[in-house]
Amino acid sequence: MSDHVHNCDLHEGEWGTVGSIISWNYTHDGKVRVTKEIIEAIDEEKKLVTFKVIEGDLTELYKNFKFIVHVDTSGEDNLVTWTLEYEKLNEDVPDPHTLMDYLLKVTKDIETHHLSNSN
Repeated sequence: MSDHVHNCDLHEGEWGTVGSIISWNYTHDGKVRVTKEIIEAIDEEKKLVTFKVIEGDLTELYKNFKFIVHVDTSGEDNLVTWTLEYEKLNEDVPDPHTLMDYLLKVTKDIETHHLSNSN
């Protein structure tokens, strides 16, 4: 695991299947956090997965929160796009800009891992 993600556990279902519930322990903004997500949708043709947050730290700030990750491949190149869909609990809740920065770092960690294992 990276410096950003500490643990990832499957609670229900099977890895990589719709309806599976996964919990994550991670560090974001200098704090150890936890989230539990359900895989809401998988589109293998489009290489797109939607995770819906159902428990954890993000539910303290947002009524609804979804992570959508899309991988566009072209030969050896992969372009990863993260989309965050969310509804704030109130207008004082900040937009999740630092979370987008976090996802960029995690994506770079994954890229570094894959590049080091392919050599």
